[in-house]
Amino acid sequence: MAITASMVKELREATGAGMMDAKKALIETEGEFDAAVDWLRTKGLSKAAKKSGRIAAEGLVAVSVDGSSGVAVEVNSETDFVAKNDDFQKMVASFANAALSVNSVEALAATEVDGQSVSDTLTSKIATIGENMSLRRMGKISGASVQSYVHNAAATDMGKIGVLVAMSVENDAFGRQVAMHIAAAHPQSLGEDDLDPALVEREKSVLTEQARESGKPEVVIEKMIVGRMKKFLGEVTLLGQAFVINPELTVAQAAKEAGVEITGFVRYEVGEGIEKKEDDFAAEVAKAAQG
Repeated sequence: MAITASMVKELREATGAGMMDAKKALIETEGEFDAAVDWLRTKGLSKAAKKSGRIAAEGLVAVSVDGSSGVAVEVNSETDFVAKNDDFQKMVASFANAALSVNSVEALAATEVDGQSVSDTLTSKIATIGENMSLRRMGKISGASVQSYVHNAAATDMGKIGVLVAMSVENDAFGRQVAMHIAAAHPQSLGEDDLDPALVEREKSVLTEQARESGKPEVVIEKMIVGRMKKFLGEVTLLGQAFVINPELTVAQAAKEAGVEITGFVRYEVGEGIEKKEDDFAAEVAKAAQG
């Protein structure tokens, strides 16, 4: 496969690797982007392991809890200025409340709010405010007890990060602590069994190649991989993470001490996974100055 300059540029921007290293990675992996990222990570040449979760879009995440059910809804806008607009915030809050009665973002879009569907309400708001917006996603959770938390709140129950935690029994104080932990630690799943198998295999492959780069015997390499995978799982699973309130305990251990079982969670962060063009403001100013 021919390796183009645009492919090298994309890989460099995603990883921070040098031009020649990025080109070599693409050659070694026959142009497969993800494989090239992993190749650079293995060689220690990637300055940014992942860029896919970079926050790029604006908007708000709103949460709403009603008894044993809770929802989180993300609505995006082009600018943070719109996210601070009272009308936009009221609209997002109404969407979150409406989401309690449905089970998918598609159903939410068709749900009526004040005599108009959510989809049509959004279209009308776009025309009024003059900026593109989108109803991106919703997550719903249920349990004996559901606790919510919003980080960087812009208004009541909405902000840049929204978290829901479901537990087996009521314990509002502990539930809020766990929700705050989730906001800060960004776990990928509740436990090891809930992790995407492809993610686990990919990480194991990278760690294996990194270990083999050490040149140590295979028996030593196998032990290195086991240890590194244990560390990886402890970093990305909620129950395996060190509890931010008491790092001497894992979240699972803290839950046991609190007499509860954490059964699920939702964590939404505004714009995660959406890439947006990064403007060079200095270059814009210079260009404008030149007329």
